[in-house]
Amino acid sequence: MIPSSWLAWADVDAFASFTLAILLLFIGKGLTQRYRWLRRYNIPEAVVGGVLCALVVCMLHYAAGVNVLFELGARDMLLLYFFAAIGLNTDVRTLREGGRPLVILLVLAVGFMLLQNGLGMTLASAFGMDPRAGLMAGSISLTGGVGTTLAWTPHFTQALGIAGAGELGLAANMIGMIAACVVGGPVAAWLMRRHRVRPSGEAEVEVGTRYQDETGTRLDYHGVLLALLWLNIALILGNALNTLVGATGLNLPAFVGCLMAGIALRNIGQWLDPQGGRLWNWPSMRLGVALVSDISLGLFLTMALMGLRLWELEPVLLFIGTAMALQIGLAVAFTVFVVFRCMGRDYEAAVICAGFGGIALGSTATAIANMSAVVRTYGAAPRAFIVVPLVCGFFIDLANALVIGVMAR
Repeated sequence: MIPSSWLAWADVDAFASFTLAILLLFIGKGLTQRYRWLRRYNIPEAVVGGVLCALVVCMLHYAAGVNVLFELGARDMLLLYFFAAIGLNTDVRTLREGGRPLVILLVLAVGFMLLQNGLGMTLASAFGMDPRAGLMAGSISLTGGVGTTLAWTPHFTQALGIAGAGELGLAANMIGMIAACVVGGPVAAWLMRRHRVRPSGEAEVEVGTRYQDETGTRLDYHGVLLALLWLNIALILGNALNTLVGATGLNLPAFVGCLMAGIALRNIGQWLDPQGGRLWNWPSMRLGVALVSDISLGLFLTMALMGLRLWELEPVLLFIGTAMALQIGLAVAFTVFVVFRCMGRDYEAAVICAGFGGIALGSTATAIANMSAVVRTYGAAPRAFIVVPLVCGFFIDLANALVIGVMAR
């Protein structure tokens, strides 16, 4: 390892980082089109470009002693746009139809969190660590993600006296997010082949369910402008909602408010103006919302992966390597043998299984990216795109907070 005194630093500003993310998304798309195995296993284009960049940055660190730091402030805004778009695409009637699957998936996710934390604590104890440190390689970093990891780090380091808890959690999150991107699509494809599941016959282009190429989508100026207007309104209302919730002492990810605001705007707009006027015309802006959603998700995931500092895994490599190998195996087995069966053993269930890796190992954005890669090949799965975002974007954070609070005493 290169001594820290020899390291040089290369800071990439926000504009250059954003531009690089666009280029990496093009590279990922090109490689996915060129190599059939990437399409076969439904590896998201953003993952290909983002991980490639992370590997190059890691090589620069070890080979040349250069630390490349990206300014990724635009990443969080892209996530908010994406979930606002998911909300605007949510019809309450569809939400009611997905009520039972939503409850089932939430129960499965909570059950898996308990298994996840039990495994993490057992391994931490076996390595001579405080068993509670295993929670950082459990639902805190894997189900909760970076935000949850950073939120709980002061409690673990100060109240519980577990040194390096934050680094452990971030390392687990890094590996988990990459694994979630890699296993989601292949698991869904294998389940469809193994159980001879028939793909969807629906061909409507919707947010998160588009499977046609972008160049085949017809857009118009008025529709895109309407889409941007209502997405921005959803972000404004979502920020206000998050502020109100935060005043109660309950901490939720910022995108939850944008998701709920989008849902409210879509359904209030349809109720007040079912025929669609000049300022609310869902048929006109639907494709614009879908386009903004897909671009935002692709760039968010690319920026999240290109910013990974893989060399930081070195101090906890043995424990984190063992823990993550077992956690990934547990997630795949649980998805194949439990989630698919309980969710109905059909095409929607296979798409949900692609997203469950994001719930269990990565993030909500990873889950949606995995599902988007599957439906782009096989067809729309509207119920899956209602159930999974609500479970891993809203309900699971509440459940995770309760589980961690009980187990991290």
